[in-house]
Formats: sequence, C-alpha cells, structure tokens
Amino acid sequence: MPDQPLPQMPPQELAERLDRGEALQVLDVRAPEKVARGHVALGSERDFHAVPNSQLFKLSDLRALELDAARPVAVICGHGNSSKQATAFLRERGYQAFSVTGGMAAWETVYVARRLSPTPSLSHVIQLDRIGKGALSYVLMSDGDAVLVDPGRHLDRYDAVFTELGAAPAAVVDTHVHADYLSGARAAAARWKIPYFLHPDDAVSPYDERPGKLTFQPLSDGDTIVFGRATLRAVHVPGHTLGSIALIADEGLALTGDFLFVQSIGRPDLAGRTASWAKLLWKSLERVRQSWPGDLLILPAHYGNEGERRADRAIAARFDVVAATNTAAAIQDERTFLKWIADHTSPFPEAYRTIKEANLGLVDVSDADAEILESGPNQCAIV
Repeated sequence: MPDQPLPQMPPQELAERLDRGEALQVLDVRAPEKVARGHVALGSERDFHAVPNSQLFKLSDLRALELDAARPVAVICGHGNSSKQATAFLRERGYQAFSVTGGMAAWETVYVARRLSPTPSLSHVIQLDRIGKGALSYVLMSDGDAVLVDPGRHLDRYDAVFTELGAAPAAVVDTHVHADYLSGARAAAARWKIPYFLHPDDAVSPYDERPGKLTFQPLSDGDTIVFGRATLRAVHVPGHTLGSIALIADEGLALTGDFLFVQSIGRPDLAGRTASWAKLLWKSLERVRQSWPGDLLILPAHYGNEGERRADRAIAARFDVVAATNTAAAIQDERTFLKWIADHTSPFPEAYRTIKEANLGLVDVSDADAEILESGPNQCAIV
C-alpha cells in the first residue's frame, strides 16, 4: 500500500482552533534565536513547546518534550519544510502530529475577522486581527459603502470581507505611516479606484524630510470622511508620528492607530527625536483626556499580548478603563510621563526605517523582502 500523506494543518485552521480555545499543543522546531524573535502566541489554552529539529531527532525518550500523545500537536518551523520531518518523526512514535503548512512565514499572513457591535450609522464594524504581528485593521460599513483603515498588504483578506458583507470599498485610511508592516493602503486605492487618506505631516520621511512618492488626500484635524450614512472625524494626535490621527465614529468609537493602545502607547522614538515627540505625545494624551467621553470605545491598530483581549477575543476597551489601567495613559504629570518614556525606551528593529520608507513610496520592496522585513510581532508600543 502507498504511504499515507503526511497530515498537515493550514495556519488559518490552527489560528481559528486556538482562537476558539481548543487546547492544542504547538511545537516550534526552529532555532532558539528565531523562536525568541516571534512565535505562535494566540489562545489562552495554547500549550507551547520549542525544541530545534537538531535536538528532537537525538532524543531517545520523548517524555522530555512534555507533549501529551493523546492531544493534537501542531508542528511549526520557518516555511513548512523542517516541520514535515518532525511531524513524521512524532507520528512514528504515536503522537497526533500535524505539520503547519507554510510555517511561520504563512502564520504571519493569517487574519482573523471579528465582528464588533454596530453603531447608529455603521451597520458593520469588522476588526481584522493579523495575529502573527499583533496588527489590527478595520472595515467600517454604512449603507453598502465601506472604509478600510490601516490595512496590511494582503488585500485578498479584505476582498473576502467586502464580498461577505456585500460592501463596496469607498475609501482607505492610514492613521499614520506604519513602521512595522507594509501598508496595503496605496495598493487598495489603486485596485479599487478609491481615495487614500493620510495626514500631510506623515507624507514626508521623518529621517531626511524627503517627500513621499504617493498620491493621497490630506486628512487633518477636524476633517471628515463621509460614506453611506456615516461620518468619520479625524483628531490629530501626534507623538508616535508627526501625522498620527485617530478616527471618531458616532462619538462612540475611536480608531486610535498607534497613538493609544489598550495597555500602552505608541513609542515616540522611531525617528530619533524621542524628547520632542514624547512632549507631543503628552499633549495629545492631555487633549483627549479632556475631550473624550469615558464610554468611547478604543480600537487600536496593535496589541502586545493575549491579556489585552476582551471576552469576545476582540482588542478593545472603554476610554475610561484605558485611562485608569494603562500605565502610561494614567500618568497625570508631564515630567513623570517623560521620565517614564525615557526609562522604557528600547531599541527597535533596523527594518523599521526601510518599511516606513517603503510605505512612503521611497523604496521598492519585493514580496520576498517583505516577508523578511515584516518578520516577528510588532514593536510599536512602549513596554
């Protein structure tokens, strides 16, 4: 009889099963330094193990792995090749092992869509969770028109949402020029023939002030985007970048980009002007603390860990909760805040400058380079 095909698990299936709370075991067989830069971290019931293939095959007693032979084991590597060898090895020894197709490279392209509560003018609010990066983008729909906010480069994921909702894309917005992932906004504007909105202060390189090579419609403080019955109002909140904005919908939702997260704030050091940008960040926080209502729902563009999730698995929190429990946002004194920033600033990936310049249209990046540049979870928050 011919050999049975090796059991494999698509990364989307792995994500959905972990997200549902299934107690899956994950075995990462990459080198320790690669695991340290980023690994599968989704799901409160995830049982994570890591041992490189070179050590796995030398084990005479697999009890050292502490894997339960009665439960499924998702084996993951960099691109789905080494995991096949490890899966076969475990299968031969009685484990219910599955090789994760495409490995971590594919894991970082997985998006999980979550429906949030509608508002008076928005019939659908969809949060798309790019779990490998901890990056969040949004589709907002009103009367069949949809606005896309902070999209990643995998536009087919948004196409699927538009098709499911029966929505027509009307506009795309970047809350700022991203440094940790390649934005899909310019490509979305070209693909769907829709306007691309960006604050003009972010349309130049923060490193050498070169103008970006991009076509956009300026979205400044107080400007609005009208679609269907809905209106998005821009609030300029500089600090993470000079052109950072938040988008307010129905005075009930605030898409805050990288300005304000559930448990942290956007780092002000990505352009080498930490002191001056930290002061801008303080002023932005002061402004919203004085003007935003406590029941405003904060919808950020990033998160750092599973502890930021609500019971429904979405990343969101009321502003009064964020203001009280977010360490940085709760600081009430400017001098204390600036010291906290200085004490918590850490090096950021060298790739961030290249990614930001690519998002400005100043450098070209191939798909292979994009995978390398985007590797690992985001490091946009101060921790």
